[in-house]
Amino acid sequence: MTDSQDVIALELGGQAALDADMEGYFAKCQEKLGFIPNVLQAYAFDLQKLKNFVAFHDELMIGPSGLSKLEREMIAVVVSSANHCYYCLTAHGAAVRRLAKSPALGEQLVMNYRAADLEPRQRAMLDFAWKLSKSPELIEEADRQALRAAGFSDRDIWDMSAVAGFFNMTNRLASASDMRPNKEYMTMVRD
Repeated sequence: MTDSQDVIALELGGQAALDADMEGYFAKCQEKLGFIPNVLQAYAFDLQKLKNFVAFHDELMIGPSGLSKLEREMIAVVVSSANHCYYCLTAHGAAVRRLAKSPALGEQLVMNYRAADLEPRQRAMLDFAWKLSKSPELIEEADRQALRAAGFSDRDIWDMSAVAGFFNMTNRLASASDMRPNKEYMTMVRD
């Protein structure tokens, strides 16, 4: 565990005692990634908040869905781009680079998803995620119909909306606390 001041700009009282489930989760992160993501370290001041965050994140990002893991990470990056969230752009940009095996796609989504060579389905999905993040009051039936025409089911639309909503929330927490991304994300899948 790093010093909380290296992770966020708020002093929240240090890490709570982790239960066996969260100890195991941290160990799995360490094994798979080689580090504990700072977002987990930020939430670790309160065991219940950490568990809630992990459960919701994992349900949305790796749970059953008509959206691939890559598509969900793409939504995370585009929402984070709309919100200029440094932490999530860095962390989820790395995830897109890894899942797509494409450094270029990860960077294009971070900077301007419209510059990326996307399939029509992906473009429709990201247009929706962007609009939902920037102008949610303007979402209307035509937006849902455009997604259906691109091949998405209503369940898929729910899932993409939930992922976009989750990252709009986490972007705001990350920005409010000046959450710092792990340095390791910066060099992942760059060539």
